[in-house]
Amino acid sequence: MARTLTVEWSDPAALAAAGRSMAGIDFLRALRDGRLPPPPIAQLLGFRLVEVEPGHAVFECVPGEQHYNPIGVVHGGLAMTLLDSAMGCCVQTRMPAGSGYTTLEAKSNLVRAITDKTGRLRAIGKVVHLGNRIATAEGRLEDAAGKLYAHATTTCIVLNGG
Repeated sequence: MARTLTVEWSDPAALAAAGRSMAGIDFLRALRDGRLPPPPIAQLLGFRLVEVEPGHAVFECVPGEQHYNPIGVVHGGLAMTLLDSAMGCCVQTRMPAGSGYTTLEAKSNLVRAITDKTGRLRAIGKVVHLGNRIATAEGRLEDAAGKLYAHATTTCIVLNGG
């Protein structure tokens, strides 16, 4: 039996422009609170920003069949995308207006299979170091009971005024 999934999103260029005009934490709080539309990747994969504080960001997602790979479990790319989002956004919380960041390197460890029976997952990102040019962060992907499914680290370059 075939299944379908319909996805709608807003103009990503307009969202990016809004982001460049705001301090990172204000931009992320506007996304969290629905004052700005979610980015297309969040709509496509079905995740959302639920917590944002200085140096801290949390995304949630309920994995489903649409996330499955050919071997019958959720593709590791979902876990990696959630972790990359949480780690990057926790760095973004510390960026002033007109500055930004981008991921230089990310390392993830998938420690347990994810299925459509797993339930809600939380990707928790926390800044480890924020310098003038380099930031590092760590992330954990956990279920509602705190069981670990994946963990990761990232290195980001800080883009001041560019």
